[in-house]
Amino acid sequence: MRKRIWNRVTQEFGLWSLAAPPGILVLVLVILMRIFGGMQSLEWIFLDTMLRLRPIEKPDERVVIVGIDEKDIEWVKQYPVPDRKIAELLTKLETYKPLAIGLDIFKNVPVEPGGEELTKVWRENTNIISIEKIFPPKEISPPQSLPPEQIGFVDLFSDEDSKNRRYLLYTTNPKNHKEDKYSLALQLVTRYLKAKRIELETGKNDPNTIMIQGTELPRINENFGGYVGMNHGDGGLSILMNFRNNYQPFHVVSLRDILNEKNENVYAKLLRDRIVLIGNRNLSTGDLFYTFALPTLELKGQIYGVDYHAHVISQILSTVIDGRPMLHSWGDMGEYTWIVIWGFLPIIIGRLTQSVWKNLFSVVLAGVCLFGYGYVMLWLWGVWIPVAPNLLILAVNGVGLSAFAFYQHDQFLRSQINERQNTIQHTFTVIHNGPLQTLAYGLKHIRAKDIPDEQLLEQFEKLNREIREIGEFLKLETLTPEESLRLGSGLILELNRPLHNLLYEIYSSTLERPEFEYFQTLKVKIRNFDPIDDKYLRMGQKRELCLFLEEALCNVGKHAQGVKCVQATGVYHANQYKLSVKDNGIGIKSKLENKGTKHSKLLARELGGEFRRESLSPRGTICELSWKPRKGF
Repeated sequence: MRKRIWNRVTQEFGLWSLAAPPGILVLVLVILMRIFGGMQSLEWIFLDTMLRLRPIEKPDERVVIVGIDEKDIEWVKQYPVPDRKIAELLTKLETYKPLAIGLDIFKNVPVEPGGEELTKVWRENTNIISIEKIFPPKEISPPQSLPPEQIGFVDLFSDEDSKNRRYLLYTTNPKNHKEDKYSLALQLVTRYLKAKRIELETGKNDPNTIMIQGTELPRINENFGGYVGMNHGDGGLSILMNFRNNYQPFHVVSLRDILNEKNENVYAKLLRDRIVLIGNRNLSTGDLFYTFALPTLELKGQIYGVDYHAHVISQILSTVIDGRPMLHSWGDMGEYTWIVIWGFLPIIIGRLTQSVWKNLFSVVLAGVCLFGYGYVMLWLWGVWIPVAPNLLILAVNGVGLSAFAFYQHDQFLRSQINERQNTIQHTFTVIHNGPLQTLAYGLKHIRAKDIPDEQLLEQFEKLNREIREIGEFLKLETLTPEESLRLGSGLILELNRPLHNLLYEIYSSTLERPEFEYFQTLKVKIRNFDPIDDKYLRMGQKRELCLFLEEALCNVGKHAQGVKCVQATGVYHANQYKLSVKDNGIGIKSKLENKGTKHSKLLARELGGEFRRESLSPRGTICELSWKPRKGF
């Protein structure tokens, strides 16, 4: 028992040592590729796809956008919109008592008329935030009349694929490292939360981030999710965008609607205690950013800048107030452990299935489960887990290398089993056509007591020699590559000779065997074997055809009582070869199929032909195997 278990363990270890290294190599290469940033683009694509596939969310009522569109510009009849109209807009909005207003339009240079009017509005309303651009290229200064607490920067950074997925909340002033700069979104969020008596604190677990009511905003560090070697170069706080998934995530009103004083009751309810963002929502300004994480109706793969800031404000407020998760990751240890687990999974699948189609189905199912799990983690808990590296491993490793190695090894084992079964079958056939015939002859005459003991003794001595000769032949056959066949008569044939020559020798050798008593009554012996191109037959099939002829002739000698004529032919006609043995004995008495008949039917099925063994009229038996020689056999 222990030996069997140990053999099983040794065999399994040998199998894994052969098939697992290619899979492990693929795993190592994918990990190295990810470490050096080669997987970033794929991981960004899967992130965007899963964000876009999330269920539709309700619009955020806390944020309202006043979008200056093409019709507003036509209505004002001036572009850029003059400061007087902006001042009128801000004054009108203040009457609706919003908590904070963000003006996402650069006002470093007055657009007359109305410069002084706009300055006056700013001074009288400290909840209005204007903007600046602090990073090169093309830095843009804020309005000089505003204090720092009423200014927010609007610099947005794109990834290497030109898509925008990050937002910088605060940073060190590039021109003065002792001063901090705050983004437009953070300035507006701070005012909104202060009005709700909620203070911003320094993070406890990460002192470089912000904590609001015990919730720390997940900071994008050097290696965050699919990002590798992220160098912010600003020492600030960047967060990953968790867009609100909706075709219209915020209420949008136009400048002309507000100034025309239409639906004031509606606007009073819509804008009171809200954050209002004013910005351009027209294509002429070029204030557009790229993202595939949102289902958009108006702009395919693009979003207006003012909408981008609105999404940032919404995701922070939703996290603090509604418990909606912000996007975060497991960290390096958790992510690479996850990748290693999925790296070994296709190797295990390949070992368990050991079938190309089963492996393909299992790998596809595993890929669907992986994507589904990553989607659920992102949707419900906001965790960005590695999906792209694992899918790559499944594709290359699961369908390819490891599965192929296991499959090849399994095919090798199966071929060994088939070879062993063929050896057993061949050994039985040799014994059946030789020693067993001699033994049957001796037993028959022992029961009948019709020959002298000396003659019986000769038969059993012959049986002893035949068994020993078969043993020596089988040893020789396993040690030499030459294809050979031992007949029951003791004759050894080289199977690399033409088939019709082998059939002639089998016919002559078998009919000379003295142990078959009905051969003694033969008066007429007919033989004729047409040549056949050996390229249509494998060596094993030639062996089986030779054994078929020997078996058919032996049956005549054993069972064809009163036989006077035997005819063995191999006729090639009409693209069909018929190998048959006919006699004029008493015919078939039993309808039971013996082992020889079953084996002949299997041979016919392998050749794609037919086998028949039946009685003839008025007497006799025919045993015939027919098939159409064709390539592939």
